[in-house]
Amino acid sequence: MGRENETPEERRERMRQEELKNPSSSIHGSGLSDLVGGLGWKGTGILILVLIIGFIIYAVFFR
Repeated sequence: MGRENETPEERRERMRQEELKNPSSSIHGSGLSDLVGGLGWKGTGILILVLIIGFIIYAVFFR
């Protein structure tokens, strides 16, 4: 599969892998964008839901 036939997701992953090989070319290290990019929209939604539920539980029990 050539570079002209790759999907945007494959292109992003290839660029991320190249950046990991050359960390000096990266301005910022890995972060939230890498996490969200790897999870997909379902994983991101679940992560947000878990954070919200965790915050509610914290607010109820530790107030």
